[in-house]
Amino acid sequence: MSRGSSRTDSITSMIMVKDIQASSLAEELGIKPGFELISVNGRELIDFLDWEFLTGDDQFVLEVRDPSGGRIEYDIERPHGLPLGVELEPPYVIRCNNKCDFCFVKGNPKGLRRALYVKDDDYRLSFRYGNFVTLTNLEDHDVERIIEYGLSPLYVSVHATDTGVRRRLLRNDNAPDIMQQLGHFLSNGISCHTQIVVQPGVNDGEVLEKSLEDLFSLGEKLLSVSVVPVGLTTPNSGHLVREPSRSECVEAIRTVDRLAAAAKAKRGISWVYGSDELYMRARIDLPSADRYDDFQQLENGVGVVRHFQETAKGFRADLAGKRIGVATGVAMGSLFPDILSVLRESTGARFELIVLENELFGPSVTTAGLLPGSAFLGALGNREDLDLALLPAEAVNDDEVFLDDISFIEVAEASPADVRLSNHIVDSLGGI
Repeated sequence: MSRGSSRTDSITSMIMVKDIQASSLAEELGIKPGFELISVNGRELIDFLDWEFLTGDDQFVLEVRDPSGGRIEYDIERPHGLPLGVELEPPYVIRCNNKCDFCFVKGNPKGLRRALYVKDDDYRLSFRYGNFVTLTNLEDHDVERIIEYGLSPLYVSVHATDTGVRRRLLRNDNAPDIMQQLGHFLSNGISCHTQIVVQPGVNDGEVLEKSLEDLFSLGEKLLSVSVVPVGLTTPNSGHLVREPSRSECVEAIRTVDRLAAAAKAKRGISWVYGSDELYMRARIDLPSADRYDDFQQLENGVGVVRHFQETAKGFRADLAGKRIGVATGVAMGSLFPDILSVLRESTGARFELIVLENELFGPSVTTAGLLPGSAFLGALGNREDLDLALLPAEAVNDDEVFLDDISFIEVAEASPADVRLSNHIVDSLGGI
């Protein structure tokens, strides 16, 4: 699939106004929902990036088109930092042009949120939300925009620095040389976090070691690398790829630890980190908290347990007699007891761990963030013995909707207990 065809999926480059904040500058000017934002100082607006960066000055000329087709120019002067108060329609998503055997989207069952069937590979969302992208679908003007706007850091799925191996993993014969791409961005001031998803027999062993050495050679703007074992859902293409064995995970950890020690000696940080799941599959104890430096890849499942533990250590509250259920996936089921024991001592509350299997994706998917709303409904619907139930915040999107299109509100209303979303338990224990 070409880069062009990945953008033409009923997509336009129009920027439409979705809503206007009350008493805002935009409302005062007469800008309304349904207006199209055309240009700033004569420069065409393509998407939300242009809007945010080009309207950053205190004075500029904005051209819009109203629903009748009429064009209006506003010569805008505003106090420093005052937001215009414009909410944009959601942007089109730049689609993925790879066909990875382990693609999670390809393995999604029916009945999920519509957005979960979209294979995005959008550098703008990488900058905004920390999504990992492959950089295989960039055009020249995309590269120029990334550098001009300083979209840093980016989160990049490398998988392998050898172009042939990487093309095999991505199932994309046109994937460019990732080392050249990263080198160009880094030399122009764009820093990157990266990940390697390990597929046994393809990018492990010597390939993994060489990839890590190559990435380290790019310098300090290559901020970190996470090494993650490939995971498969039940509907996925298991005949094309398999998950790593325990011994293969052990070997990957040895490689990570060896290169992390070298990075620590040269740069003062570990730099390369195995995901929590990698250690769990290897049945090796997780490293201590200081091994993760400043926990740069928490969202990628790296150092989550140790971060929880460190957060719990400093928490104090009087919750004596309170009954609190903590719902999570199987992956964390064996690790949460140590965290909850610390909280029992510091709060006096009685904590119950509620471990849920994933009936939607299958038993091999064990992370809490991929649990459907139906799992929580089933677990909490009759729990009158709980004062509070905590659900993993990573299991919902920004609209607080689970993967299976069940909303958090539905789950909360169906439970006799007070139900809250939680990022690291202690953030949701106030006011019980």
